[in-house]
Amino acid sequence: MRQFLRCVCFVALAFAPFTSEPAGATHARDCRKTAVEDLRDSAPDGYAVYQQVKDKAFFLNWLSCEDGQFSLPTAVHESVHYVTAEEDAFPLVNGGEIKRPHEVSQFFAPSAIAKKFKSDNDFVATYLKPGRATSSSDFLYLLDELNAYTHDLNAAIDLKKLRRKDEFVDNRDGLAALMAFVAIYIEKAEASEPATWDGLQKPEVAKTVTELWGHAEKVMAASCGIPRFGMFDKTFIRQYCQPAAQASLQTIIGRAPVCPTECLKAADEEEQASANEEQTEAAPPDPSTRTIWSRRNSHRGNFAGDSESQEKSTSE
Repeated sequence: MRQFLRCVCFVALAFAPFTSEPAGATHARDCRKTAVEDLRDSAPDGYAVYQQVKDKAFFLNWLSCEDGQFSLPTAVHESVHYVTAEEDAFPLVNGGEIKRPHEVSQFFAPSAIAKKFKSDNDFVATYLKPGRATSSSDFLYLLDELNAYTHDLNAAIDLKKLRRKDEFVDNRDGLAALMAFVAIYIEKAEASEPATWDGLQKPEVAKTVTELWGHAEKVMAASCGIPRFGMFDKTFIRQYCQPAAQASLQTIIGRAPVCPTECLKAADEEEQASANEEQTEAAPPDPSTRTIWSRRNSHRGNFAGDSESQEKSTSE
């Protein structure tokens, strides 16, 4: 029932007309215009995704005037799902695309690795727990989310100047989580799922995983120097940097994976600086005074990861 409701909401959002506008609609139009201009001027890869979307209303409906970045990374993320469904191919950061290897839908369900992660984490609950997103039952959609979060973080990096300096955001968390999910999935395949392990090594499948993983690595590394850009990112990064996961990945992608140690170093330094600040203050800081923009608390949380319903909607 919950998945059905998300699908219904998605269809209503994707195809809602702009003719019946509520109060403040003029402000929203101005906000959207500014947002698209910022995307064009500062994030060419994200703007290329916007250009690919046939229904521009779909993209615009993900924008929020309350967000310093206008929720542009979210709009790019969801539009990548849209384009993927339309083209039956993963659009790549920096251009190009790679066809979806539908044979991976026969692999074991990604929900089998959920127990490898903390069960109270939103990303685990959304993408790996059965009944939430298609990625929990179909590895093809786990790859879809990996690619969408790569575009998401890439856009956020390009648009970082729009974020207030005192604002904590979770832009790095999504890609870190999906990289961990894919890496641990591949590790489990080698350890106990021989049919999937053999399938992952087939040329077309290995090529797709290699391409998507390589783009994810580069975008993650590019984000490491940006402070206050993640909340749970280092936990996921440490998980996919474990030797067993790295070894399994190396077999599939044909080279040693890159562990973004600079992200871990930056996170450790940030934690230490925060701890030092708290020790010198007379009273502990009031969490309510901190500005945190989390897309888990935005309208995106209603649809996160529901790539199957998006594909059905865009194909109708």
